[in-house]
Amino acid sequence: MPIRRLAAEERLTTSFPLQAYAFEASPLTGERVESFHRYLPYNKGNRTLVVEEGGETRAAASAIPMRQNLRGRVLPMAGVAGVATHPLARRQGHVRALLHQLLDEMRDEGHPLSALYPFRAGFYERFGYVGLPRARTVRFSPADLGPLLRTDLPGEVTWERIGAGYPGYRAFTERCLRERHGFAIFPDFRAVGLRDRDDRWLVTARIDGTTLGVLTYRIDDHGGELHGDDLLVGDPYARALLLQFLARHVDQVERISLQVPADELPELWLTDLAVHVEARVSRPGSPAPMARLLSVDALTGLPAGPGRVRVELVDDRWLGGTHLLDGATGQLELTSGGPAPSATLTAAGLSALVYGVLDPAEVAVRGLGSVGPEAAAELRRLFPRELPYLFADF
Repeated sequence: MPIRRLAAEERLTTSFPLQAYAFEASPLTGERVESFHRYLPYNKGNRTLVVEEGGETRAAASAIPMRQNLRGRVLPMAGVAGVATHPLARRQGHVRALLHQLLDEMRDEGHPLSALYPFRAGFYERFGYVGLPRARTVRFSPADLGPLLRTDLPGEVTWERIGAGYPGYRAFTERCLRERHGFAIFPDFRAVGLRDRDDRWLVTARIDGTTLGVLTYRIDDHGGELHGDDLLVGDPYARALLLQFLARHVDQVERISLQVPADELPELWLTDLAVHVEARVSRPGSPAPMARLLSVDALTGLPAGPGRVRVELVDDRWLGGTHLLDGATGQLELTSGGPAPSATLTAAGLSALVYGVLDPAEVAVRGLGSVGPEAAAELRRLFPRELPYLFADF
């Protein structure tokens, strides 16, 4: 069946209804259908492909042109979203065909990375994607933050609606993009939706005039819960300032919830903090993100340890051939030099090592490659374990 790219307005009657059926309550209300118009501007730069039959959309998939930090380098990344199939056209290979063409086009346009939130991880692993850590949800009582109210901290906090404070918030996420492995942010046309909805409070921590922490949140009711989004901090004092601000809600809300990266340790924030930390992954409904390399060009110049190994890339549409990876200079080089231990890797196996989520031995255990002891040692030197934090939720 033919695949074609949609014009912006076509999404209203093609991809939007199909995606809504796949991921929302249905049948859709008339009010929900009318709301599609409000979302058009935040999709204008996406690439949306559809499969059609008899003038009806049978499947759709979109790519959002994003940026992601890969071990210290910020690279273009294709965020795959809105993958949906008509209920009468499922399991007929439409999504496979769409993803092949969508990733072909995004790779050709200079996106060497891709990430997504899968409907089923095993399906996307066959496309070379590997799982990334899911953000943790942290819940606690504001009463347990009481000791912070008696602590003299450097810096200050400001409080405002996100609509007013959006420029500063966006600037801080740009800083996180430059500094944090795995961090990804939306393009401007999509990111401004947070500003335009204006349905969050924003608290900002500044020390010596420099923004070092931000948190957006909402409160569901008096005596209810303060729902925080991602706690973004670049300094322990900034985190303490934001938690101190939350402590002032002790007589307003019963609970506080926040999102934190996998390497954050809330149980060590304070003595006697009773905290519940959860990373829930379920199918369907609550997936962990996945990512992959689309081009070996993404490897050139990455910070790397002093390892040297030859890898053969197999069973993938976008990654192939044999490459000698050399980190002797502190930056990864792809060369055609002399002998070195060898490993055979799938795209998911290589992506797992580069993103830092699996040890070489785990790659072999998972069936994502064949890695002997000598090659494993070199790969550990090249790609030290490092937990990525995707941040963007799409």
